[in-house]
Amino acid sequence: MSTGWKAVAIAAVLSAGVLALSDGLGEARAEYGDVVMNNYSDAAGMRPAVFPHWFHRVRFRCKVCHSDLGFKFKAGGNEINMLKIIDGQFCGACHNGSVAWSVENCDLCHSAKPGTPTQVHESTINLLGGAEAGPAGAAATSPGGGRASATGKK
Repeated sequence: MSTGWKAVAIAAVLSAGVLALSDGLGEARAEYGDVVMNNYSDAAGMRPAVFPHWFHRVRFRCKVCHSDLGFKFKAGGNEINMLKIIDGQFCGACHNGSVAWSVENCDLCHSAKPGTPTQVHESTINLLGGAEAGPAGAAATSPGGGRASATGKK
C-alpha cells in the first residue's frame, strides 16, 4: 500500500472512530433525580428543560429552593416560565449571569428530548424501590395530587 493510500485509510478509520464516539452526544440524558420540565417548552419550539436536582442539592439545603425561592414539592406544580426566570423568580434567582449562567445559554437547561413530559427521572423512583417505597415524600407527586410513577401516572 502506498503512503498516500495509508494516509487515506488512517483518516477513514479515525473519522469512523470519531463518528462512533460522537454518535449520541447530542442526545439528552437524564440522571438520577433530574426533573424534566415541559410545561411550555414543546409549544414554544424548545427542548424541555432538565433540572439536575442532586447537582443543586449537594450545594444547597432544601430550604434554599423549596422555601426561599418558592419551588413546590410537586412535579408540574410550579408555573415556571422564561418571563419569571428573567424577572429573577425561580431559577432566575441564581441563573442571572452573576451567580450562575444567564438565560442566553438556552441549551444548558433546555436539553431534554422533545416531547418528554414533565417528570422526575424514572431512575429516581426505581432506586427508591417504587413510588410507595422510601422515606415519606421521597417519590414524586403527580400534577393531580397523590403519589406518581416516574411518568407522572398514578
